[in-house]
This record gives sequence, C-alpha cells and structure tokens, in this order.
Amino acid sequence: MEKRSVSLAGHRTSVALEPEFWQAIDEIAAERGVSLAGLIAEIDRSRDETNLASALRLMVLARYRPSPGTGD
Repeated sequence: MEKRSVSLAGHRTSVALEPEFWQAIDEIAAERGVSLAGLIAEIDRSRDETNLASALRLMVLARYRPSPGTGD
C-alpha cells in the first residue's frame, strides 16, 4: 500500500492505495488535463457513502473495464 496526503475542501487527508491504482489515477488525471488533487477532489464530491479509497478504485475500474458490447 502507498499512502498519499491530499487536501480536500481545505482539509488534509491521507489515502492508501496499491501503487498500481496510484499509477492509473496519475494517468487518468494526465489524460483529463487536471492535477491529481483536482481529480481526487472531483471524485470526492461525486461519491456517495463509500470511502474515498474505494471511490478511487471504482473510478479506475470504470476507466479500464471494457464497455458492454465492445467484445473486449
């Protein structure tokens, strides 16, 4: 697990994820042209009751999972 500190709505928090997830999140942020902090803040604002680490993992899964009907 790799722990990173981020600032969300003016509060510091730490998120622990596997290095592979951090790499994917960095790639997604670069693709979208946003900072890592900006992407994490966006996910934080849109998540329901799930914890932030789980919400980030789900975002990565959604990005890399083949769309239904693509045959991948």
